[in-house]
Amino acid sequence: MNKNVPVTSAAEAAAYVPQPGDFAFLGDRDINTDHNFASQGYWKGVIIHFFRNKRAVVGLIIVAAILVLAILGPVMNSYGYKDIVAYTNADGKQITAGSLSPRVPFLHKLFTGDDYADSFADRTFLFGTDALGRDLWTRTWQGARISLLIAFVTIIIDMIVGMSYGLISGFFGGKIDIVMQRIVEIFNSIPRLVIVSVLAIVMAKGIGLVIVALLLTEWIGMSKIARAEMLKIKEQEYVLASRTLGAGSFHIIFKQILPNTIGPIITQVMFSIPTAIFTEAFLSFVGVGIVLPQCSIGSLIEDGFNNITTLPYQILPPIVVLALLMLGFNFIGDGLREALAPKLEDM
Repeated sequence: MNKNVPVTSAAEAAAYVPQPGDFAFLGDRDINTDHNFASQGYWKGVIIHFFRNKRAVVGLIIVAAILVLAILGPVMNSYGYKDIVAYTNADGKQITAGSLSPRVPFLHKLFTGDDYADSFADRTFLFGTDALGRDLWTRTWQGARISLLIAFVTIIIDMIVGMSYGLISGFFGGKIDIVMQRIVEIFNSIPRLVIVSVLAIVMAKGIGLVIVALLLTEWIGMSKIARAEMLKIKEQEYVLASRTLGAGSFHIIFKQILPNTIGPIITQVMFSIPTAIFTEAFLSFVGVGIVLPQCSIGSLIEDGFNNITTLPYQILPPIVVLALLMLGFNFIGDGLREALAPKLEDM
């Protein structure tokens, strides 16, 4: 930095002879690190892009809130999901609550100035009770817990099976790929209701039947994504280098290629979870899923639908929870898809 003699032309600059004191070190500034363009890892960049997406953050908050309520909701009051709300009067006779609309005694008295005119005036039921007198708050979050449990167990197994199947099929190619893809087409051509109907003949209704039905159908989409990624990656230089160095086929598939396909697979998982939840709800709604007194989102919707003309409030909680779960997971899936493959203008 020239501090003493101004240079006004190229000729003067070429003829100028530096003098002592013309240049000074910037000792108070770190010139070894470029803080504006500091290196960051791939997954750190994914997290940054994900949390910049407002819809993805909203979806994450929705899903997190429902997960917390599914864990804590059933234990937030003294009623179990199959307990009938009742009390014993002075004559020793048991009085059941029956169908009670949503009620909060404190708020009711605050706005009306009166107490409820029944035997359960001092009890709070945020979602009311069903036709048998069971607390819908507890049953709704117990149902959400069961539906989420089925979805997560199914998707984890389907991810492992479908991912392995697709990677192996795409890596070996040739006749192996042809045979494996014909098997996929056969499974994909069978309607889901046919599979469920056959399973209902040989299996008892319940969680096991729903999980097996989802396992037989949900892995197909995962295998197609994994196969497409394998076909795109398997001819790249690092894979050829591993082959040259003598690495085995399965080492290349699961050690070299799998880590580079995990992004699209995670995105597919996020979109598959709401599909599994909706499928479980549908199977329970048509009567081949969860059986009473156990409950799920679908079975609660079925109960509410049967009483929709006389007790319409019963169907609202499970429908709202199902809609929020579908919306939240789809927002998360969209956010992950954009974060794992950001556009140039977003970087």
